[in-house]
Amino acid sequence: MLFVNYPKCTTCKKAEKWLKEHGLEYKARNIKEENPTEEELTEWVKRSGLLVKRFFNTSGMLYREMGLKDKLADMTEQEQIALLATDGMLVKRPLLVTESDVKVGFKEAEWSKLL
Repeated sequence: MLFVNYPKCTTCKKAEKWLKEHGLEYKARNIKEENPTEEELTEWVKRSGLLVKRFFNTSGMLYREMGLKDKLADMTEQEQIALLATDGMLVKRPLLVTESDVKVGFKEAEWSKLL
């Protein structure tokens, strides 16, 4: 299991605490230091069953600075994935990547169901 997070993010800290409390093994990856690649994101979007736009950190400063709220609708799915791959701070976190699924953001009920 891969836990993609930003260590300074409070939601990520809460999610990691939850993983530890449940004795789950995972590999942690700092999204700022090791941004997901286009290939990874393409696979994760497929596995999650979500639209690409759900992978954007809409509350992030970079998202707002780039005015992406108005630009995403005019971009193809592949263009959106390519953009996400340019900077980890554009990606909503934490991400929990398992062999069968990908969870975006921390929702305890969803994570409990998955694991």
